[in-house]
Amino acid sequence: MEIIVINGPNLNMLGKREPEIYGSLTLSDIESFLSSHTGSLGENVRISFFQSNSEGEIVTAIQDAYGKFDGIVINPGAYTHTSVAIMDAILSTGIPVVEVHISNIYKREDFRQKSFVSGVSVGVVSGFGAYSYYLGLVGLVEYLMNEDASS
Repeated sequence: MEIIVINGPNLNMLGKREPEIYGSLTLSDIESFLSSHTGSLGENVRISFFQSNSEGEIVTAIQDAYGKFDGIVINPGAYTHTSVAIMDAILSTGIPVVEVHISNIYKREDFRQKSFVSGVSVGVVSGFGAYSYYLGLVGLVEYLMNEDASS
């Protein structure tokens, strides 16, 4: 099972950027944590990572995942609230997606409470800090295993 974790704008600044909201872990710390825990999800789970501050590069990464990856965990960052293009890319590939956020976007500013990605995702995890990524990954693996069992 191949899964890609896609991170959007400013997530490369984790650990420096507003630690009172996003915590002190860096994106590299989160990637290392996920990599070290994929074995507990099954011996056939493999994970890759991608980060970009560019909407177009994220769209391309989603499109390039078609035929290579079974699922996507995505934190679109600020593009969550603005990007029809990312939503359309997810729809065009049909790859199951779980949206994750470090902070609880539903407890923040009004504009952050709208997500174009949630409506095309199989699930959303928000508000558990960096652990949101792991919860999203576990949920996606479970979803994919159940999807395979029902096929």
